[in-house]
Amino acid sequence: MIGGGYVGLVSGACFAEFGVEVAVVETHPGRLESLRQGRIPIYEPGLDTLVAANIAAGRLSFGDDIREAVAGAEAVFIAVGTPPRNGDGHADLTYVFAAAEQVAQALSGYAVIVTKSTVPVGTSRRIAEIVRHARPDLEFDVASNPEFLREGSAIADFMRPDRVVIGTDVTQDGGSERAQEVMRRLYRPLYLIEAPILFTSLESSELIKYAANSFLAMKISFINEMADLCERVGGDVHDVARGIGLDGRIGRKFLHAGPGYGGSCFPKDTLALMRIAQEAGASSRLVEATVQVNDARKASMGARIMSACGGSVRGKTIAVLGLTFKPETDDMRDAPSIPIVHRLVENGAAVRVYDPVGMEAARASMPERVTYCADALDAARDADALILVTEWNAFRAIAPARLRDLMRGRIVIDLRNVYDPAAMAAAGLDYSSIGRPSRGQAKTLEAQVG
Repeated sequence: MIGGGYVGLVSGACFAEFGVEVAVVETHPGRLESLRQGRIPIYEPGLDTLVAANIAAGRLSFGDDIREAVAGAEAVFIAVGTPPRNGDGHADLTYVFAAAEQVAQALSGYAVIVTKSTVPVGTSRRIAEIVRHARPDLEFDVASNPEFLREGSAIADFMRPDRVVIGTDVTQDGGSERAQEVMRRLYRPLYLIEAPILFTSLESSELIKYAANSFLAMKISFINEMADLCERVGGDVHDVARGIGLDGRIGRKFLHAGPGYGGSCFPKDTLALMRIAQEAGASSRLVEATVQVNDARKASMGARIMSACGGSVRGKTIAVLGLTFKPETDDMRDAPSIPIVHRLVENGAAVRVYDPVGMEAARASMPERVTYCADALDAARDADALILVTEWNAFRAIAPARLRDLMRGRIVIDLRNVYDPAAMAAAGLDYSSIGRPSRGQAKTLEAQVG
């Protein structure tokens, strides 16, 4: 497994749990030392236990020597980063191609070279060209095996997946059959539980990951627009989402209104798919609109908060609960909290923040003038307004009366629709949420109907 980051580490540990001998190559000295000592440099529930158990069993090892790692390997996975390229949003394949060159020089016999990183269409064939140029004598196949791991539930996603997608070179006589056999043996435990395993061409496999993430991102942008409409006409976005989600053709997942999507996948994959389509001369207007709606969504949250605070936050103390882009991760990439907190600080607010696991990761992207608190109640103490940005379970259990007693003001802005509006009102809090009409809006609509 070339790369000990999120995808490489989770995939390597899970393959080891399947009984496969896995060598993870990590060239960053600090990360490598942490992994060798059993310290996990990322937050993922259950991963520390899984890694420790497989190190102890001798099935999982970490090192920085590619030649030593690939000796005798039947499959070599490339799981290095593919960040957005500066200026155009396309995936930067520098690390992928460098890894392919190094693997080619290190291999001594047949192996399947598998792209686990999220890569644009055509990357696997380019890897094959790089390897053939570096080692004309080498017998190998290439395959594409995109990951569908959700941060916070990655181990379950790997062990009991919705599907496994494997792309091989259908134009190559015989070679693809050998590659498919290696991949079938690797994923044999999933065959036994009848997990769907889809074999496709290299191009289809590479496109599936981008298409899946872009479609899910589109559902999020859609329900956020419906939430805005609900606020204008008096609807409840929860009812709307449930009403359409019960349709089996639509499904209930990813229909939760909020401040917009973030994280390591949706933002970069939607941009990358747009670039792939542009270069191919194909239309991608739905994906383009999805990106535009999400960018506008995150930018509008600051104005929404200031409006709820009477038009200005200058001189006010604002508590922000939740910083990571979603619960059960410490990932701050493209988190909605970043533009929100910056907007509040720029407009003169004193901001107090708390996140169960993302505090350290957040420091690099937060303004300097932010106070990091010990817990949610500490953040709420003496606040004029409280904003819930990330729906950690710990925040759901906070009693409205407790917030009322701790806060100086009474304003609660729930960007994830976690709290019960009736309970918040009963506690005397001035509560607003997403896509659910406030008391003021409801009275206005009643008057209009009357």
